[in-house]
Amino acid sequence: MQVKRLHEYKRQLLNALQILDLYNRLKENPDLDITPRVFVFGAKAASSYHMAKLVIRLIYMIGELVNKDKSLKGKLKVVFLENYRVSLAEIIMPATEISQQISIAGKEASGTGNMKFMLNGAVTIGTMDGANVEIHERVGDENIFIFGLLADEVERLYKHYLPSEYYTSDQRIKRVIDMLRAGINSVSFAEIADSLILGGGGIADPYMVLADFASYCDAQERVDRAYKDKYRFMRMSLVNIAKAGFFAADRSVKEYADRIWRIEPVK
Repeated sequence: MQVKRLHEYKRQLLNALQILDLYNRLKENPDLDITPRVFVFGAKAASSYHMAKLVIRLIYMIGELVNKDKSLKGKLKVVFLENYRVSLAEIIMPATEISQQISIAGKEASGTGNMKFMLNGAVTIGTMDGANVEIHERVGDENIFIFGLLADEVERLYKHYLPSEYYTSDQRIKRVIDMLRAGINSVSFAEIADSLILGGGGIADPYMVLADFASYCDAQERVDRAYKDKYRFMRMSLVNIAKAGFFAADRSVKEYADRIWRIEPVK
């Protein structure tokens, strides 16, 4: 599940590219031993945010491609929920098993949604960004799936980042980017491909989707292996629920009062 505002730094695009890679693997080997997956998205884009709208269209078209392909034997589905809102979140969050919090490290983009998922027993796959860092501190390495560059690594790499090198050196990346250019369900997404490789009038791949791609795919494979062990995965879920108490509003407000506002409670 990845439900949040559609923005490039939240990297719904990274999720979409990984789905295309998984689709390619299943097409090559329909008997691939994976746990059947349903990838669910919910998001709204600002009315003038052209790239965000393109990403929504891409995810929808991936769903059209994947969901109608019977050769996948029901192992992969993609759903983009219409009109994501609070009443929909009330249904989604208790149903979620994997919470996707995959924003680029250092943007502080993983805020309160990840805590709501955690409280409802979802296990997080995410970068060391925002509240993911605090969730990781609470649950430990064994109860969360961390991947990707750290904030200081992002800062160092950004000065000389060349996403085209990932395109030429990683065949999986090249293949999914070429799919965007050729078209998904006869709809070309060359503009998205150009934004990742050429820059399209700005900096190419400013949120380092390609830099984190391999690490993200590896983390998704770790998710698959963990889920196959039902006892292990249910324990991970319970640990997340048990450790969610740290994020209670009372504790947070008291910490603000003590450390920032430096005020005493009224007796």
